[in-house]
Amino acid sequence: MKVLVLGATGFVGSYLMERAIAAGHEVLGTSYNPTIEPRDWSSFQDRVVRCDIRYREQTDQVIAGFRPDVVYLLSAQSYPALSWKAPIETLDTNVLGTANVYESIRVCGIDPVVVVACSSAQYGEVAAEDIPVKESHPLRPLHPYGISKVATEMLALQYWSNWGVRSVCARIFNTTGARKSGDVCADMTQRVVRIEAGQSAPVLKIGNQETWRAITDVRDLASALELLAEKGEAGEVYNISGARTYQIRELVQKVLARARVPITVETDPALLRPSDEKVIFGDSARLIARTGWRQEVAIEDTLQDMLDYWRGSLGVAGGGQA
Repeated sequence: MKVLVLGATGFVGSYLMERAIAAGHEVLGTSYNPTIEPRDWSSFQDRVVRCDIRYREQTDQVIAGFRPDVVYLLSAQSYPALSWKAPIETLDTNVLGTANVYESIRVCGIDPVVVVACSSAQYGEVAAEDIPVKESHPLRPLHPYGISKVATEMLALQYWSNWGVRSVCARIFNTTGARKSGDVCADMTQRVVRIEAGQSAPVLKIGNQETWRAITDVRDLASALELLAEKGEAGEVYNISGARTYQIRELVQKVLARARVPITVETDPALLRPSDEKVIFGDSARLIARTGWRQEVAIEDTLQDMLDYWRGSLGVAGGGQA
């Protein structure tokens, strides 16, 4: 099987690349402005080509040249906080880029399954009585990133309805793990390791600790995406969410319990967002019923892997890459 990972040098894409190669598939990945370290994709760098999905000629070249059986559409501006500072770039990449990918598939005359990375950010604020949120809930995003992902999903479903491009949309809830940057777990574990290394004062600065998040390990997410490529229904939308929520305050304590030096905690107003969903927790029953997926990696193992990853990256004694 020929597998194309658009966004192979991103966090999730790198895991999908490794897993597809290990499974014996013919694999090609694309890269533009990698969000992981070079060493994290050095094992498959010979299978990666440059492609900026904002430019149609580049998506045409990749898709027509490779003619994939499965496409994982992960290329995106994927940071909600950054979307406040760069809304135009976010919309340009995530919306017009998605349209370019689909147009390239349509005119190429191939029939791949396209698994589209959508987001829980599409839901916005959800009332307590509607949590865990189901796929049928109205979409009311709170930031430009969430808006861009609503448009991404609508484009995917439109190409299925009108052109028969087999699109399966994955609304991905909070996912973390080694190699991740830009989320609370990644930032927190990196800061703790810098404190351990003596590079920072023994104070962990945190934003809003009152919110609640369901957390999925990236390896469980990769498994869910693979199952959707194999068993997902075209034209359907699936939540991929952790099975329980954690208050950010609880995650902070789990990380501090694994730190090698004493650390105090302070709230940093600069880390607070203009708006922030109180609870992000999805109902994954549709995904489970269709594919049999289950969450297997415990949050404690995920956080330990992240600490060990940063200890290896920063050269802290006793650490190693996950």
